[in-house]
Amino acid sequence: MPVVRLPDGSERPFPDPVTVAELAQSIGAGLARAAVAGRVDGELVDLSHRIERDADVSIVTAKDKDGLDVLRHSTAHLLAYAVKKLFPEAQVTIGPVIENGFYYDFAFKRAFTPEDLTAIEKKMAELAKQDIPVLREVWERDKAVEFFKSIGESYKAEIIASIPAVDSITLYREGEFVDLCRGPHVPSTGKLKVFKLMKVAGAYWRGDSKNEMLQRIYGTAWASKEEQDAYLHMLEEAEKRDHRRLGRHLDFFHVQEEAPGMVFWHPKGWTLWQDVEQYMRAIYRNNGYKEVRCPQILDVSLWQRSGHWDNYRENMFFTASENRQYAIKPMNCPGHLQIFNSSMRSYRDLPLRYGEFGACHRNEPSGALHGIMRIRAFTQDDGHIFCLPSQIESEVVDFHRLALKVYADFGFTDVAVKLALRPEKRLGSDETWDQAEGALRTALGVCGVTWEELPGEGAFYGPKIEYHLKDSIGRAWQCGTMQVDFMMPGRLGAEYVADDNVRKVPVMLHRAIVGSMERFIGIVIEHYAGALPLWLSPVQAVVLNIAGQQADYASEVAKALQAAGFRVEADLRNEKISYKIREHSLQKLPYQIVVGEKEKVSQSVAVRARGGEDLGVMPLKDFIERLRSESVPGAMANR
Repeated sequence: MPVVRLPDGSERPFPDPVTVAELAQSIGAGLARAAVAGRVDGELVDLSHRIERDADVSIVTAKDKDGLDVLRHSTAHLLAYAVKKLFPEAQVTIGPVIENGFYYDFAFKRAFTPEDLTAIEKKMAELAKQDIPVLREVWERDKAVEFFKSIGESYKAEIIASIPAVDSITLYREGEFVDLCRGPHVPSTGKLKVFKLMKVAGAYWRGDSKNEMLQRIYGTAWASKEEQDAYLHMLEEAEKRDHRRLGRHLDFFHVQEEAPGMVFWHPKGWTLWQDVEQYMRAIYRNNGYKEVRCPQILDVSLWQRSGHWDNYRENMFFTASENRQYAIKPMNCPGHLQIFNSSMRSYRDLPLRYGEFGACHRNEPSGALHGIMRIRAFTQDDGHIFCLPSQIESEVVDFHRLALKVYADFGFTDVAVKLALRPEKRLGSDETWDQAEGALRTALGVCGVTWEELPGEGAFYGPKIEYHLKDSIGRAWQCGTMQVDFMMPGRLGAEYVADDNVRKVPVMLHRAIVGSMERFIGIVIEHYAGALPLWLSPVQAVVLNIAGQQADYASEVAKALQAAGFRVEADLRNEKISYKIREHSLQKLPYQIVVGEKEKVSQSVAVRARGGEDLGVMPLKDFIERLRSESVPGAMANR
């Protein structure tokens, strides 16, 4: 007689074992219709799962994150079923859930076409409408291998054969289609109502470039059509805001094949870069950081001692000279430790905060490179704080408040905080990790924020707080980090003299606010769709003369604005004023200043704001004051 304990604290006794679906029905018909899975004593299970003993149980619907993942995973299986119905000779491989959707990889003799995707999506809708039961089956592993070999699914057979010897594995059957899967899945295809196939891309079998190329079909699935429509609209907006297109259009930067994953900054783009760098430099200077600079290459012995050789070597570039091997630095922390070690430190010197706009190189796969968002050569607003264990909390709290201020100044006010915990591949003991993770939890508690924990996603040397910024179209971007490191200082010989005259190892806090400067600038460009706030705009205003008689006055206005400290250009071309206004509007400049004979005589300016807003005629000194009030970081971030 199992007793089921529900999330609201109530209990429901049953005379016999009961399935999760039957439990949902006993609670209410509406919940039963909405249910896609259950959670029994913390384990996500199918609705057909039998509850045979007392248990804590919750019903999972598509409104829950877990439920949406179940929906998407089941839709990936539906995709594979549809492909097999239309193209029987195609072989299925893997089909996991990803952010906002799913994919499935196929081996097929020819490339899938857009017309194929349309046909596959139509077949998926037909299969969903048939409301085919999705059944969980338990098989012996070797029997499953032979089964998939017998039906020509060599990839699936290889996957199953690679599973360590076990008594049984689970398969899911829907109609004629059978697939290896741990589950859970929806009870029938009729639960899958809102989905769309997005694109086809190449993918190597098992992610290894030495293996054959497969075809990956991406799709998205949602609990409601309204949610999917909103997501597709967001993608349309993202396409318009693509920093690669805007970077070319606004003449900010470019990348080219001769330097993969590296950026050529044009004058306007470098002006934007300098705005960000000088702002961040002032932030650090005003908050107790000492700026340093470290070498670009260091002997590999240093990277071996730091732990990077064993845990990060595949992502590093190397070079050699005079029979010595060097690594091009992928991060700045070992260099900052050398500066700390250059003299004996006292506990009175701590906390000691170093900051560097440090250029790093990481050997990212070419297929992962993306504009200036994912590159091989980048610069971090990197910093390291050497402190006592008793100072961790106050340093993390101060950093948290500083980071939120910076994000708000750039126009990001919706910030999610996440705590990435110990990965499987790591340095140090569990006790040390307990201490480091506990310190971050305590500091976040003092900050009064809620956070999400990410098991297994910490750095190899310590846990980290991550800051995820939500942009103007709802996308989240992970930027800043604060990491507690009890490992690397000791490995690289860092010591200070404590108040009892005993030499001790300091704690090292790795921290960055914007992270990669290039990536952050790309995020800012997309957040504002290229229409940057005044303080970040490479050209803040352009002065346009209506006719040649006002050219001298237009030049005088431009020079006066430049003398006041603003980035202003003059367009004195012999073109129609409407043409010049339209052309500069496409460059998304904050202001256009039009001067004709009336303005010349009255020594005034006619001002047009971005978006075509006519601010009328005003004395030049009034316009200068307007610019000054708006040129403070954050002043117009949310305009």
